[in-house]
Amino acid sequence: MSVQVSRRVLVAGVLLLALASAGAAPDRSLEAGGLSVAVRDLSSGRADQSATVRDVPSGGPGQSATGHSPRAGDRELPAEARGLWGDGAEVVRGVRSVVVGQHAAPESLRDLARRADTAGSRVSAVLGRPVRPVVLVPGSAAEAARVAGVGSVDGLAAVADGGRVVVVPENFARLTPTGRDIVLTHELTHVAAGTKRLPVWLYEGFADYVGYRDAGLPVRVAAAELAAEVRAGRLPSELPGSAAFAPSTREPVRLARAYQEAWLACRFIAARFGEGTLVRLYRDAQTGGIDQGLTRLGLSAGTLTARWRDYVRDQLA
Repeated sequence: MSVQVSRRVLVAGVLLLALASAGAAPDRSLEAGGLSVAVRDLSSGRADQSATVRDVPSGGPGQSATGHSPRAGDRELPAEARGLWGDGAEVVRGVRSVVVGQHAAPESLRDLARRADTAGSRVSAVLGRPVRPVVLVPGSAAEAARVAGVGSVDGLAAVADGGRVVVVPENFARLTPTGRDIVLTHELTHVAAGTKRLPVWLYEGFADYVGYRDAGLPVRVAAAELAAEVRAGRLPSELPGSAAFAPSTREPVRLARAYQEAWLACRFIAARFGEGTLVRLYRDAQTGGIDQGLTRLGLSAGTLTARWRDYVRDQLA
C-alpha cells in the first residue's frame, strides 16, 4: 500500500512519519527524516551458536568478501549475528558493518551495508570511538519480532536489540533514502550509547540528535508538529516525561511532539555548551543520574527547562 508524504502512522508505540520512495516530490521527501523509533534495548539471551551462511560480495571498495557456498561452523561473524537462519542466511560486509539477511536480495543487503557504514561513521563522530554496526534483515515482520524477542513490530522500521539493529523489511522499504539513513543512525545510537539509567527524553533526544545531525533537514521540517504549536503560541511547559512517549492511537501528534521536544533539548545543549559536553552529560547521567550530570554543567532541571523553552521558541516561532 502506498504511503503518502504527509501520512502519520502510529502503531506499537512508534510514530512513523513514513514516506514511500516512489511518488514523493523531491523536496517534500525530506520529511522522511521525521521518523521517530522507540528504543527496544533487549537482552537476547541466545547462546553463541555457529552460523551457516553464504557471503556475497559487498561491491564496496577494498572489501574482501567473496561469494562461497554455505558452510557449517562459520565463526567469522560477530556473536550478535550467529545462529540465526542456517542455510537461509546471506552476509554482506561493509567497510565497518556486517549485514545478515534472511533470503534477502544481495543488492538490498549491499545498499544496507553502505547505509550502515554511513550510520556507523555518524555515530562514531559523535561518541568519539569506533562503531561497527551489526544489522539483521529478517524475511518478514513476524520474523523480525521473533528475532528481537517482542510481541509485535507493527509500524516499526527498525529496533535496537542488544548489540544489533533489526530491520523490519516491509516498513523500512517504505522510507526514502534520507529516512533510512536517519532510522539506522538513530537505532545504532541506542545500540552504541546504551539507554540504562537515563530519562527517556535524554536517550531518545540524543538518538535523534545524532540521527538528524548530518541529515541536512531544516529544524522546522523535522519538528513540524512542535513548530505548529509554537506558532500558535503554545510552548511546552516541561521536558517530556516517560508518559509522553507512551503509545496512543488517539494522540499521535503528541507523541511526535515528545520526540521533537527531546531532540531540541539535546540540540540546545550541544549548541550552547558544545557537542562534547552533550556526550559527557549523557555518560555522566548514566553513571550518576541526570541531576548530577546537569549540576556539572552548572544547571538545574529548572534552569535547563527555562533555557530549552527559549531555544524552542527561537528555533520554531
